[in-house]
Amino acid sequence: MKKIALVTGATAGFGQAIAIKLAESGYSLIITGRREERLQALKQKLSDNFNTETITLCFDVRNKEAVDKAIDSLNGDWKNIDLLVNNAGLAVGLGPIQEGVIDDWERMIDTNIKGLLYVTRKISPTMVERKKGHIINIGSTAGKDVYLNGNVYCGTKHAVNAISQAMRIDMLPYNIKVTQIRPGLAETEFSIVRFKGDKEKADAAYKNIEPLYANDIAEAVMFVVSRPVSVNINDLEITCTAQANSYYVNK
Repeated sequence: MKKIALVTGATAGFGQAIAIKLAESGYSLIITGRREERLQALKQKLSDNFNTETITLCFDVRNKEAVDKAIDSLNGDWKNIDLLVNNAGLAVGLGPIQEGVIDDWERMIDTNIKGLLYVTRKISPTMVERKKGHIINIGSTAGKDVYLNGNVYCGTKHAVNAISQAMRIDMLPYNIKVTQIRPGLAETEFSIVRFKGDKEKADAAYKNIEPLYANDIAEAVMFVVSRPVSVNINDLEITCTAQANSYYVNK
């Protein structure tokens, strides 16, 4: 069987672009997300364009029982996942800590941190047993910088940064690669979600610049996974040309 990759949050943005690039490169895919109709549409696209064997798993990474049930449903060789891309994540709201919306905070913490941990906890033991595999965590420039009103989102991505470094150490004896990819400003559904459907506010985030696009991150994933077996990319930060870091953007 071909190499198997599992991509979380594959229904849009980075996850969808990553799944397409992996399929193009010959991987068999397990794609996950919360929107069944989008998963099915992507599965059909992968089949039509690349003749890719694809399994869809519809669940919310915040729900540990759903994560366990979905991954436990995999049979045979599908359990032997070679590449895990922890992509599912989001930002919700943008405001000072004293005006924070608790539900927004919990959605970010439960998705960006706990969801990543739930999925990794289910898949990594088989990688350890086989002494092979690669885990890619999609972080953010916000995992190294903290910007105005970014408080909890930045906190979650700082956690992903720390967890990724810890995973690298924990997986070291088992020849399992761990990579964190940290995008900057990227035009996906990210800002639409952050501003809760307010397209005007979402568009303003990218006004007068050319941001990153989902395919840019998908190509970075392909670069990382195509390195020789002796090479591991630990951490890769990517910004558009107009962005130096989380603070400085030339608009």
